[in-house]
Amino acid sequence: MKAVIAIGANLGSPQENIDLAVVLLREATDVRALSSMYKTKPVGGPAQPDYINAVAIAESDLPAADFLSMLHGIETALGRERIEHWGPRTIDLDLIQYGSILSYSDELLLPHPRAHERRFVLEPWHEIEPDAILLTHGRIDALLRTLLESEQ
Repeated sequence: MKAVIAIGANLGSPQENIDLAVVLLREATDVRALSSMYKTKPVGGPAQPDYINAVAIAESDLPAADFLSMLHGIETALGRERIEHWGPRTIDLDLIQYGSILSYSDELLLPHPRAHERRFVLEPWHEIEPDAILLTHGRIDALLRTLLESEQ
């Protein structure tokens, strides 16, 4: 199943943390594509440093909940602490979409409920998969265009 994973970090050595996360992702799953790194301003939460963000596309046979657990395991291995909602972090791995699964449980929200509003998700995703469709919201090129127009 195709997984779209948003990667972000803004504490410690963000680029190093992302590089390590990608190494661990490659060990745990079949990473098919990785975007460039994007420097972005934080969205929501307390005052904090800028982020480095990327998006990876992977293939996996794991059930969605197990794939998410694997992502959380990588975060834990890299020192992620969940202290403050939308707070700074050493690493953040968000499962944006997993195949065509729609899930609205507290444990697993798919597709990610705010992905369509997040330039730091749409822009790197568009770089590696320009024809992608975000389930429930449509083509990411159109979503990104709308977002960019609203920023002007």
